[in-house]
Amino acid sequence: MNMDSAGQGVTARTPAVEGLTEAEEEELRAELAKVEEEIVTLRQVLAAKERHCGELKRRLGLSTLGGLKQNLSRSWHDVQVSNAYKKTQETLSQAGQKTSAALSTMGSAISRKLGDMRNSATFKSFEDRVGTIKSKVVGGRENGSASLPSPTGGGDQPLPGPAPF
Repeated sequence: MNMDSAGQGVTARTPAVEGLTEAEEEELRAELAKVEEEIVTLRQVLAAKERHCGELKRRLGLSTLGGLKQNLSRSWHDVQVSNAYKKTQETLSQAGQKTSAALSTMGSAISRKLGDMRNSATFKSFEDRVGTIKSKVVGGRENGSASLPSPTGGGDQPLPGPAPF
């Protein structure tokens, strides 16, 4: 009984292990062969069951993609309930709140500076000049004049034609 039916055999006889009689060694070798044979049988049964399971899933319209989605969903859930994920989420939430507060403070400071700048004498002078130019441009149109004021200050006279070359 040196080889089992699957070809995975018990190797050639070795001298009896200390403390074992030849009969005990033979009994252990027989038991080993039997267990190896059962393992082969169980592997065959498992393969048959897996094929049958696949066939049932196919007939029910369950695809491997559906199983993969389910596994991913389960894994994602496991990640979400893990302590590492919770700590990371908490840290990122706090960082987001601090960033939001900093941006809000910065926005308030910029608004305040722009308000200060708008109240400055330089800005008022610039604003007055823009207003004057605007009133000349818009004012000329509102009075029914289709032409803009002459840059030379000639009143409502049209601009001269193209200069001859």
